[in-house]
Amino acid sequence: MNAPSNPPRLIPARLRKLIGSIGVMVILFAWIWIFTSLYDHLPQNRFVHLVYFVALGMGWILPVIPLISWMGKADQPLDTGVR
Repeated sequence: MNAPSNPPRLIPARLRKLIGSIGVMVILFAWIWIFTSLYDHLPQNRFVHLVYFVALGMGWILPVIPLISWMGKADQPLDTGVR
């Protein structure tokens, strides 16, 4: 006999957004700390500095995308209209 299956408990949207916001700040802090400390090891060339900061200035979003998509999940499954 099959045991009744309990639906998975979902984290409420407000809590997910709080956790995600803190996670984004932690990732950004670590990103800034790591890559500004690596700045001292770059050659003294303006073009290298430009490429470094442009790439890293846009690159922080890549590790944050999964976190942002997790934060935006709906609390309940959407009604598909089946009655």
